[in-house]
Amino acid sequence: SGQKVCYGAFKHACYKLAYFQDLSRRVGFQEARQACEMDGGALLSLESEAEQQLIENMLQNLTRSGSGVSDGDFWIGLWRSGDGLATSSACPDLYQWADGSTSPFRNWYTDEPSCGSEACVVMYHQPTANPGLGGPYLYQWNDDRCNMKH
Repeated sequence: SGQKVCYGAFKHACYKLAYFQDLSRRVGFQEARQACEMDGGALLSLESEAEQQLIENMLQNLTRSGSGVSDGDFWIGLWRSGDGLATSSACPDLYQWADGSTSPFRNWYTDEPSCGSEACVVMYHQPTANPGLGGPYLYQWNDDRCNMKH
């Protein structure tokens, strides 16, 4: 499920947000990636501050619409393959976009990515969580285990 919204102002003309209130319907990174590809798209590459802002606005509209969207992070198309250098300082540079985009834009939360066994990236969406060192857990990115359900 999810509503497709088209703008045409960005390289990605259309966006589709899929949010599942029902925890049992949430999926891991690869399942999310496959679902997007089966739908003719790709997990989201966020390539600029303007595009990040667009997505934040879409999420805010979704939240305001009373559609029942509450806490639940969203997978984006950023991930790190292999774990050879996962604990080194090179780790942040190993992340790549699933659709092949080479955009260097990043919006990590404070102290992220933590690397290690966390190799797939979510956009935080936890409006009811108490803010942490980097502020509210809203819209910044965090690396998570790829088998987590979002």
